[in-house]
Amino acid sequence: MSSVKGKRVLVAGATGLIGSSLVTKLRAAGAIVRATHFTRKPVNPDPSVEYLRTDLRLGEECRRAVRDMELVFLCAASTSGAATISATPMIHVTPNILINSQMLEAAYEAEVSKFLWLGSTVAYPVADHAVKEDEMFSGEPFDKYYFAGWTKRFTEILCRMYGEKLVRRMATIVLRPTNVYGPNDDFEFATSHVLPALIRKSVERWDPIEVWGDGSEVRDAIYVDDMVDAMVMAAEKLESYSTMNIGLGKGYTVNQMLEMILKLDGYSNARVEYNRSKPTMIPLRLIDTSKAEQEIGFKARVSIEEGIRRTIDWYRTTRGIPRPD
Repeated sequence: MSSVKGKRVLVAGATGLIGSSLVTKLRAAGAIVRATHFTRKPVNPDPSVEYLRTDLRLGEECRRAVRDMELVFLCAASTSGAATISATPMIHVTPNILINSQMLEAAYEAEVSKFLWLGSTVAYPVADHAVKEDEMFSGEPFDKYYFAGWTKRFTEILCRMYGEKLVRRMATIVLRPTNVYGPNDDFEFATSHVLPALIRKSVERWDPIEVWGDGSEVRDAIYVDDMVDAMVMAAEKLESYSTMNIGLGKGYTVNQMLEMILKLDGYSNARVEYNRSKPTMIPLRLIDTSKAEQEIGFKARVSIEEGIRRTIDWYRTTRGIPRPD
């Protein structure tokens, strides 16, 4: 088994939810870390980390970022919430194709030994069961995910090209995470996902708390600490092109998640209103996580209740909102 200790590692997109936690994890494991950022500055930057402000949509910036690196984690992406995607479905296609394709090309030219990229479960076709990795191209993505889904699929094919189809191969690892949440998440309503949006509404004591749709959508959500554990484990244990689902392995409805949030936050008298006019996404999205457990020994350890509790506490602390008596 290889190890990240002493390796020169790039975390591209190091100020978001996943990237910032990954930097902390890698430094604790003894890696020599370079970290890129663009629109968001590092919060509490680690003096032992080399930070670069880079626009990864530009090829020369990608080449600068990967120079002399042994291992690359590509966490950078252009993302937003359901409302933005619904209103402007093409908004993330070109930026993400530019970032992903040019980072792969730059890493290959720099002879990076291993490249780990975060795909997404939005690329899977509609299914009434927990989908396995080999089902990715068995049908079209959910209609509202069509643009994002095919952008992710295109990059998966690129990863396979570099990982399997060239004479000199670069080990490319594609992880397909479900909804990742936790401290340092995006809590802005225009761009946030469902869990941070509901946590913010509870902590700020919205009355009523608005839920988009009817709350019956089912999601698998994984706490960020578990996600970065899976990333490091995959980088250490996988030596060739591979795709792998990463999640909690259990689904909850939006209503169930909201009930947990309100209970853990002590907002028992909250009124809830459902807005069926707002954009919603796929009714059911579950993933089979058995491959990750079998091949890299990963199984999520943080329950959704514990993860929500930690995230609520972090949000209250960072926003200076005391818990009501």
